[in-house]
Amino acid sequence: MKLLRKFSQAAIASGLGAFLVTGLTGCGNQDNTQAQNQEPQKKGAFVIIEEVEKGKYKIKDEFPADETRIVLKELNGTERVLTKEEMDKLIKEEAAKIENNTSNLTNPNGAQVTSQGMGLGEAILASAAGAILGSWIGSKLFGNPNYERARAAGYKSPTTYTRSKSSFNKPRTTTTSTTKKSGFFGSSSTRSTTSKSSGFFGG
Repeated sequence: MKLLRKFSQAAIASGLGAFLVTGLTGCGNQDNTQAQNQEPQKKGAFVIIEEVEKGKYKIKDEFPADETRIVLKELNGTERVLTKEEMDKLIKEEAAKIENNTSNLTNPNGAQVTSQGMGLGEAILASAAGAILGSWIGSKLFGNPNYERARAAGYKSPTTYTRSKSSFNKPRTTTTSTTKKSGFFGSSSTRSTTSKSSGFFGG
C-alpha cells in the first residue's frame, strides 16, 4: 500500500485529490462492511461553460456533483460561478424561445448553429445542469431529436459529450451491509443487499 499512499499524496498535490483519494484509500481499509466504495449516483451537476467568442459559449466539461453549479469562463480569462438568479433568468428567456419555436435547441438546423457556439441560456439547457434547472420544460426538450443533435454539437469536444453521457447515465447503486457476531471470539457473518435505480436522466 506504500505505492498507493504515494499516489494519493501526488494526487492531492496536483489538485486531483478530491476525485482520486476516496477510491484509493478504500483499498487498504477492508473491514467487515461491504461496498463502501459503492456510493449513490450524485444528484447534481458541476458544469464548466466557456466563452469561445463574444457572446458565444460551449460546454467545456461537466460531471456529477452533490449540488448543481455552473462555472463561466469568460473570453477575458476570468471565471465566476453563476448565481441562481442569473441561471433562472437565462433559462426562462430560453424557455420563451423554445415555446415560440425560435430556439436553436429545438430548431431542425440548430446543430449547425450550436457547433459554432451557443447563447448562454442555450448552453445551460444543453448541459447536464439543464436536466435539473430546466426540468419544468423537459417535455419540450428530452426525447426531441433536434435538441439531442444541437446539444451534442454544443460541447467543446465530442469526447466531453460522450464522457458526460456515460457518467450521468450510470445506474445509481446503493449497498447496505449488516454484520452479526457470535461465539466467544466474535466470529462474524456479513449480509449485504444491493439495489439499483435509474441513471441521472432517468434512463
